[in-house]
Amino acid sequence: MKRALLILTLVLCSVLQDKAYAQRALPGMRGLEVRGGMADGFYSSANRNESGYYFGAAMSRYTKNANKWVCGVEYLSRYYPYKSGRIPIAQFTGEGGYYYKFLADGSKTFFFYLGGSARNKDRFLYGGAITLEIETYLSDRIILSMSGRERILWGTTSGHFHTQFGIGLKFIID
Repeated sequence: MKRALLILTLVLCSVLQDKAYAQRALPGMRGLEVRGGMADGFYSSANRNESGYYFGAAMSRYTKNANKWVCGVEYLSRYYPYKSGRIPIAQFTGEGGYYYKFLADGSKTFFFYLGGSARNKDRFLYGGAITLEIETYLSDRIILSMSGRERILWGTTSGHFHTQFGIGLKFIID
């Protein structure tokens, strides 16, 4: 039994020798994230509900001290009550920003980020966002993130401030 265990250990060491699986949030690592959630409250099909939803995709690149640069796109759909129904308003935005890690555990399983980003669509809609994000590693290459964000947009008639909260899944690609 000990001989079989030793042989299995040697085989696994030789197969897995080119990668270190315990390294997390190292400078230069990149991740691809898909995310979604609610905007301005909890979404419901009620006619008087003003909330909405969002979804998006982002690419992140880690820097020193597990901080990261983020670049992504997002779709926001929000409803506005009108007479006996409601009118949907959709926005497509692009964002780029920097997220600062302000807290992490020693095993690098949980990370807490505070981030800021700028947004732009065409030349009429512009603004920024302040984000609080929590990342937890499900494995060395898959991360679950939860975020709360306050979007500030000018050049739009759909309101300047939008509160978002949601969940995302990130895959480390290198």
